[in-house]
Amino acid sequence: MHQLLKLYKTWSGQEPAKTEQLPVAGSNRVYYRLTAQDGSSVVGVIGTSRDENHAFVYLCRHFIKRQLPVPQLLAVSDDELRYLETDLGSVSLFDAIRGGREAGGRYTLKEQDLLRRTIRELPNIQMRGARELDFSNCYPQAEFDVNSVLFDLNYFKYCFLKATELDFHELKLEADFRLLAKDLTSVNDVQGFLYRDFQARNVMLDAENNPYFIDFQGGRKGPYYYDVASFLWQASAKYPHKLRRELVYEYYNALKQYTEVPAPHAFVERLSLFVLFRQLQVLGAYGFRGYFERKPHFIESIPPAMHNIRELLGERNFPYPYLTDLLTRLSQLPQFQQVETTASRADGYKTTDRNPYKPHPQDGPATFSKYDAQGPLVVKVFSFSYRKGIPEDESGNGGGYVFDCRSTHNPGRYEPYKKLTGLDEPVIRFLEDDGEILTFLDSVYKLADAHVRRYIQRGFTSLMFSFGCTGGQHRSVYSAQHLAEHIHEKFGIEVRICHREQGITQTLSVTS
Repeated sequence: MHQLLKLYKTWSGQEPAKTEQLPVAGSNRVYYRLTAQDGSSVVGVIGTSRDENHAFVYLCRHFIKRQLPVPQLLAVSDDELRYLETDLGSVSLFDAIRGGREAGGRYTLKEQDLLRRTIRELPNIQMRGARELDFSNCYPQAEFDVNSVLFDLNYFKYCFLKATELDFHELKLEADFRLLAKDLTSVNDVQGFLYRDFQARNVMLDAENNPYFIDFQGGRKGPYYYDVASFLWQASAKYPHKLRRELVYEYYNALKQYTEVPAPHAFVERLSLFVLFRQLQVLGAYGFRGYFERKPHFIESIPPAMHNIRELLGERNFPYPYLTDLLTRLSQLPQFQQVETTASRADGYKTTDRNPYKPHPQDGPATFSKYDAQGPLVVKVFSFSYRKGIPEDESGNGGGYVFDCRSTHNPGRYEPYKKLTGLDEPVIRFLEDDGEILTFLDSVYKLADAHVRRYIQRGFTSLMFSFGCTGGQHRSVYSAQHLAEHIHEKFGIEVRICHREQGITQTLSVTS
């Protein structure tokens, strides 16, 4: 600590007025917020590995040169064990989406927007960050290869699997490990900067909610699939199927701005292998940190990760028979069960109903937009108050479906919600925790899907859905917004939203 304060004084010309140690999770580095007399602050870091710190310092300088969203380096000690960087504040993406995570995966529109912003920025650091980068500075190795895959798989075996005391045939498991390692590295994937620890804790948000990346010192040269699997299948995040699928779509479209990409189906198939590998890798880390270092946070993360394993095995036939059988037996152990695996999600499905990377049988072809939807169909979705009458259909077709939301629990009866709408987080939580609105919309979705699909097939140009409640403020607004987003996500067509009594309009444009 004395040496860090000395570095700060050399850089700033004075001692810090205040020194505050910042909380850490799995890192061996220690972070401090050093505040000057005028209230300005920087972050000081003390590391235990010169090689690891050197990797961060080199990468950070390179990324700054490429004008990427990372902290600015202010001062570095001669031995590179200590450095100062700009203070990006105290709000991480992990903190900003805490509400949705703690609500079992019911993320608000604001939280979803933060996730979209972040995943759209990932290809920037992966592709632009790799240009002119000397990967020999990376730690502990320069490239994602067979040896690094086997290291992580054996980390899973020794630090997690053996600790469970489950019987297994080590030679058969090693054979499948080698097959998986070959499959992950033999394909000629586009190589970029593989962040390796891309997770919500390592993304900081500025005052405008722009994402900044930290803790990338473990990065190396490798395929872009790895970071997508790491971020979207983070065990504790509990992203619902619909949201996860949208985020994959956002990433895929952003990636196309930097490099050629496979067709959507091939992309998703390849991604699933990295999802499997990433789950084994994190279980190894959870086993070491939890079983051997006795850190309870990591023990608590094991059941959600095991849920991801069950979900993968239930929806995908991997070409590793012994590994698949072993993971099936492992995931069925009583200590790895969790009640929430059948809890209702915010999109109206059960978590066991849908595969997060493979289309549901009702979704149509294995593409992100499900249907090519080249026709001119435009769907209009209204919310309204019955006191002011049903919205008119200006297309001249006489209108469409009108749904009465008044049978569901009304948050407008309670003082805290009277000035809010169905777009506001407290109302969303109220409705979804109550559950009546989810059951109501489940039936609406099925009816709407069949109707939209048939209109596309017949080449019709206009379809209208309207949701009414007492004041056109809470239940109808929530229902209209969710149906509009559901139709847009599923069919990729233009959807126009009008919350009539709130004076709010929005257009969800055609997706490719």
